[in-house]
Amino acid sequence: MREHAPHNAMDEPGEIAAFRDRCSPLMGALLDELASTPGVARPFPAIEDALDWPRRRIASVLGGVWRLRQTEFGGRRPYRFYGDRESASGRWELFVDAVQAAAIRDAGIL
Repeated sequence: MREHAPHNAMDEPGEIAAFRDRCSPLMGALLDELASTPGVARPFPAIEDALDWPRRRIASVLGGVWRLRQTEFGGRRPYRFYGDRESASGRWELFVDAVQAAAIRDAGIL
């Protein structure tokens, strides 16, 4: 599968930890959930179910963090995407890799 905009994904643990520290509690919860299954891409509804969130909350959370990403992190993000045309489910899917997951977990316990 081909990842959507892989050049925007963070791979530096310090940058990932800084993002985790600066983001909203909802974004932090999303990152923590993604870090619980590194390398496993899931469609938004599956992640929302795991977090007991209503539908479309992930879209809202990602939209809410857009300004932080642009102003403080050059548009980079501590997670990865498969687009709806590239994913197994035919929907947008989110995941983190092992490096991102470790940095998120480490930042979450500080």
